[in-house]
Amino acid sequence: MSDAAREIENLVYTYAERIDAGDLDGVAALFAHGRICGVEDGPPETVFEGSTRVRQLYEMATRLSDDGTPKTKHFTTNVQLYVDDDAGAARGSANYCVTQATPDLPLQIIVTGHYRDTFQRIDGQWWFDTRIMFVDQVGDTSHHLKF
Repeated sequence: MSDAAREIENLVYTYAERIDAGDLDGVAALFAHGRICGVEDGPPETVFEGSTRVRQLYEMATRLSDDGTPKTKHFTTNVQLYVDDDAGAARGSANYCVTQATPDLPLQIIVTGHYRDTFQRIDGQWWFDTRIMFVDQVGDTSHHLKF
């Protein structure tokens, strides 16, 4: 695996690590030069561009427990990356599975899906350009999401 691919793969895993830690600022920072699209080709209100808007998305959507975490574990698998090192651009996809356990919710899978991502290299560092989130299966998200 190329150094660029490894750096991008680590970026994908860092997203999961930060959301599980309740580090909403840290998640948002990953999108300082990018955006999250809640719906493919969705209307403008489903696009959250830049750190401030991505932070607002997670603040609006994510329930945090008393310890500041969402009590989740995001498992990211099947990461596929296609890097154009000369252009400083890449695209990729990955699957995710989110588990959760709270005092009122026994350990269970609450949602599965996949990401379609693009990445860009700025000043030698890889960043998310666009992340489109797809939900494939939904369980009980009432302890995780505010809506």
